[in-house]
Amino acid sequence: MEKQIIDRLREVVGDDNIRTTTAELYAYSTDAGIHRSMPDAVLRPKNTEEVAGVVKLANELLFPVVPRGAGTALCGHCVPVAAGVVMDLQRMNAIKELHIEDLYVVVEPGVIHKDLNAKLKEYGFFIPGPSSGNVANIGGMVATNASGGNAVKYGATRDYVLGMEVVLPTGGIARFGSRTLKNSAGYQLEKLMCGMEGTLGVITEVNLRIVPLPEATAVAVAVFHTLEDAGRCVSNIIAYPVIPSGLELMSRVCIEAVNKAVCLGLPDEEAILLIEVDGSFNDVKDQIEKVTGICKGSGSISVDFTYDAERKEELWKGRKAMIPALSKYHDDLVTVMLADDMAVPMSKVPEAVKAFQAISDKYDIIIASYGHSGDGNLHTKVLMDPTMQSHWDQAEKAVSEIYEKVMELGGTITGEHGVGMTKAPFFLKERKSSLEVMKVIKRGLDPNNIMNPYKIMDWDESFIACLRYHVEDK
Repeated sequence: MEKQIIDRLREVVGDDNIRTTTAELYAYSTDAGIHRSMPDAVLRPKNTEEVAGVVKLANELLFPVVPRGAGTALCGHCVPVAAGVVMDLQRMNAIKELHIEDLYVVVEPGVIHKDLNAKLKEYGFFIPGPSSGNVANIGGMVATNASGGNAVKYGATRDYVLGMEVVLPTGGIARFGSRTLKNSAGYQLEKLMCGMEGTLGVITEVNLRIVPLPEATAVAVAVFHTLEDAGRCVSNIIAYPVIPSGLELMSRVCIEAVNKAVCLGLPDEEAILLIEVDGSFNDVKDQIEKVTGICKGSGSISVDFTYDAERKEELWKGRKAMIPALSKYHDDLVTVMLADDMAVPMSKVPEAVKAFQAISDKYDIIIASYGHSGDGNLHTKVLMDPTMQSHWDQAEKAVSEIYEKVMELGGTITGEHGVGMTKAPFFLKERKSSLEVMKVIKRGLDPNNIMNPYKIMDWDESFIACLRYHVEDK
């Protein structure tokens, strides 16, 4: 990027809020996924006006702008594949308004989900979020329509977005939606921005609906001889119907990895379900009895519930530690973010997990299966040596078959993480009939293609590209 462009950007955000050294750019060249690409500069605006100033300049001088929150995304959403500037929005971190009596809050995009919930807890409310909520920013959650283990009961981020302020790709500032719980006024443009992954603008403020904290919670550990039995139990719980606040599936590889890494003492079996129920004390007691009966009727070896706060926290910490723990499973292998976060109809969970295991066996690679199975949102992680081309070749075949099976079952290739680059080749197959509509929207709002270019429907390479790893076959 030319010095004169850098100088003009400096005029917009100030000397202290632009970064151009190699070390600083390297830190912003990747997210939590598998891709890497260096930006030309990193900017840290403090308000909507500075964001708009940068975007207007980008349209004038035709350089890419890539919005970024905490960088916890897993699919390359904020990786600047066309260089340009990364716009770090973490300075915009104010909880601007609390309207508890109207059930909404107004926040800037850099607010951390955990911090917002800590504030809301004082009033007896919360907003559900992803497993990365301890660090994830609200703006990133909205831009990817993030969700987590509570989505089976509470929904995804888009279900809490009432309105927002957005800097459009041409630099104009628009407000979408409202501050009311009900809104039928025209196109729901605030919902369009949920999941756009920075390709249609920069979110600078969000109005979010809040919900009451439950009076009580309890967590069960149900143990199974087979992964398929555990998957069948998930379907049986939802069909009963019991809608738990969390329903997590863990396969043997995941169980062993977590026990090895954090000494959690989970049962040594083929599969377990972590089942959380919440509500009033009477509701929780009633749900416990129902879930216990369903698990036993579905072939569980044992079902143990706990109300104990420390034990519940320990179980969920173990689940959240699973991704890093998987890299401890084998001394020569690490966790790679591939074939992640697909979703199938809940009745198809048993068939899906059985197919994933068969694909793992077919290619003789370790594929760990787990997920927020209560809403059909399954995850797999490939354990491999990312420096070996032969491992990537095997993984590419396995991942392709996993996604083909998911689509065959009527599922989607992403339930909560978004598309970015990693999912794009499979997204193009899944949404083939609607791609042109998306491209028309993108061209209409972003005629110069400056906003996070070459993502989602515009990525046309393999997902094994722009890797953050040095690949050298052995």
